[in-house]
Amino acid sequence: MLKVGINGYGTIGKRVADAVAAQPDMTVCGVAKASPDFGADGAIQRGYPLYSALEDRVGAFREAGYDVAGTTEELIETSEIVVDATPGGIGAENLPRYEAAGVPAILQGKEADDLVETSFNARANFEKAKGADATRVVSCNTTGLSRLVAPLEEAYGIEKVRATLVRRGGDPDQTGRGPINDILPDPISVPSHHGPDVNTIFPDLSIDTLGLKVPATLMHMHSLNIELESEPTSEEVRELLGGESRIFVVDEELAIDGTGKLREFARDRDRPRGDLWENCVWGESVNVRGSELYLFQAIHQESDVIPENVDAIRAMTGLAGKEESMAMTDESLGIGLPDAQQVPTLSPTP
Repeated sequence: MLKVGINGYGTIGKRVADAVAAQPDMTVCGVAKASPDFGADGAIQRGYPLYSALEDRVGAFREAGYDVAGTTEELIETSEIVVDATPGGIGAENLPRYEAAGVPAILQGKEADDLVETSFNARANFEKAKGADATRVVSCNTTGLSRLVAPLEEAYGIEKVRATLVRRGGDPDQTGRGPINDILPDPISVPSHHGPDVNTIFPDLSIDTLGLKVPATLMHMHSLNIELESEPTSEEVRELLGGESRIFVVDEELAIDGTGKLREFARDRDRPRGDLWENCVWGESVNVRGSELYLFQAIHQESDVIPENVDAIRAMTGLAGKEESMAMTDESLGIGLPDAQQVPTLSPTP
């Protein structure tokens, strides 16, 4: 069992820890937190060894009743690979610590791509992370765009991607970030950073992106216009996307008209924390006119990068190849949502 350390136990870190714990070939050897808040309680409840991210806070953890196993340095020494899920910028500061210890590390999308050997998306470039000392799992939006681009490029070829990203003001627990009572160009400059980030996965892809921030916390929404090299039918594109395990084509019969109902659907399907690991593409929106493809997709910013972190672990350490790793991750987490015909219905009470 590969020993995986999780440095940072917030929105992403706690989900990565649970995903790693669900794998048959890896185990969580510990998680590091900066403060003894409710997240520390969650880690203890799940049986994860708890480490203090800062040496001078070990006493604070113990005063709060938490028996910490040590500091981040000791967690790194215990780990065979570390997933750094700390706030943006902290991963860059931590990278020399992993390098000094000779422990490979996975950074998250808020870190600069030039810090690592490769940016990572399991569907698009799994093999490039093989044997890497440091890899960066791209952001939630870049992950969603890359998952969509990969099968379209393979099946039809792509001339140009134009994407408008309507982004949530903040995550549900980010009381300091939103929601905002406004609609903001974010950034006002064009293009937004998302297009260049996608180019770290697809260097030759022609892509322009615009960003908006809106008063919501649930998910991001992408409005896409993709110029293809061929002219498939709308139905052919729907079938192609429906064959991707990490893309959920939302059937019209489900009557899901927004991100709120998507999250409710996930909770009804007993998803942990109501998470949606998949891109959610509205089937009705998939429309091809000549070679121009239009569609809407929703991205759950708290969870869509979680399976990518698991696959990055296997890619870097050689535990499994692309197809095997993605299948293991999907099966262990329960990735893959049913279409309307597969959703169970309750029989009326006699």
